[in-house]
Amino acid sequence: MHMADGFISPAVGCTMWAASAAITALCARKVRQEKEVRLVPLMGVMGAFIFACQMLNFTIPGTGSSGHLGGGLILAVLLGPYAGFLVMAAILAVQALFFADGGLLAL
Repeated sequence: MHMADGFISPAVGCTMWAASAAITALCARKVRQEKEVRLVPLMGVMGAFIFACQMLNFTIPGTGSSGHLGGGLILAVLLGPYAGFLVMAAILAVQALFFADGGLLAL
């Protein structure tokens, strides 16, 4: 999501949107099959925590850029790869749509 507007073409963006939609559907099906009821509240809490942590940026000295926590690995370790992917997809969607952090093609 850290790229200039118009950096990727609409064809590439749409292709990646289709791939992401397919992977999201696969992950949703896998989470539903696991029927781990206690996982759902943890997904919400971890999503809120990672969202808040990723909104805090810090400067990287000497580069003129900034960085933030990468929450995907933390979510995958704590929730598993399928639930972690779903939570990270929701976080990125909220950041792109409501906070203008990236854009629709970058999403």
